[in-house]
Formats: sequence, structure tokens, C-alpha cells
Amino acid sequence: MAGRGGFGSARVKEQQARRVLDSAARQRRARKALENLEQDNSHDDPHADLVMSKKALSLFQEDSPEKQRPKRKVRTAEYYKQRFRKNLDQLLDEETSYMEEGDPAEEQVGYLAAQVPPSSKAPRSLCAVCGFTSNYNCSVCGTRYCCIRCLETHQDTRCLKWTA
Repeated sequence: MAGRGGFGSARVKEQQARRVLDSAARQRRARKALENLEQDNSHDDPHADLVMSKKALSLFQEDSPEKQRPKRKVRTAEYYKQRFRKNLDQLLDEETSYMEEGDPAEEQVGYLAAQVPPSSKAPRSLCAVCGFTSNYNCSVCGTRYCCIRCLETHQDTRCLKWTA
């Protein structure tokens, strides 16, 4: 019946219309997606310099008959760690300056020089939609999925939609 009158599975027709990528194109897409994520993540914390208003605090405190001055809070090292927190770019710049100034005999391993050997275990296959273990790959982009519901979600929202 598929040949007569245009009957047939809509999913099969849609699958035939999709473009299938080779492994090199899939790797390029994955690298481009990672670069876009890195660009999105490399910014300063927008809330780092927010200060709580003292007027707002006084509204929630109960008034006592004798107005006593509260004791001054002791500021710990944790306070200064949070107050003067550095982003990743600042930490990397600081590390490179230490490496340039440091003694070459001292072997310091920092963020840029850290290396780990490859894992002896096989990589886990996880669904890109829900995170459960997956047994299937998308035939177009190679993304893993675990069931038809996740495949439909992947095709509707992720597969070749945002990056080309």
C-alpha cells in the first residue's frame, strides 16, 4: 500500500529526507558545539559585586526597647575567599605568572600541565536526552538515545537544528 496514493509511515519519509553525516562531520559538529559552550561559559559572575542593602535588613529586625549596637561580626578567611573570588581566566593568568617566575627545578603541576592517562574501561553509552544508558545511535548525527520517545525529542529539538 505504500506505493499507492502516498500512504506510508511519516517517520520513514522524514528519516529518508534527513541528511546523514559521516564521522568527520560529526566530530566537527561536536567540536563546534564545545567551542560555543566554552564561549558561553567564559564570563565573570554577574552577581559577584551585589551588596545587600542595609535598609532591607532593618525592616526584618525586631525593635528592642533599648537600642543596643550589635556586635561586630568577625570576618573569617572564608568571607574573603568569597568576596575576592577569581574566575578561571584570572586563575590561569596567575598560574602562568607563577610558572614563569618559579624555579625550573621545582616540578609544579597546574591546571594547564595536568594530564591523565586514558581510561582502561570502555566509555559509557548514555542517552543525550534523558541520561539513562542507551543502546541506539541517531543515524543522522550519531547522538545516542535510549528509546523512541527520546529519539523523537532529539529529532524535534537537537538533531542538526542549532549547528550545521
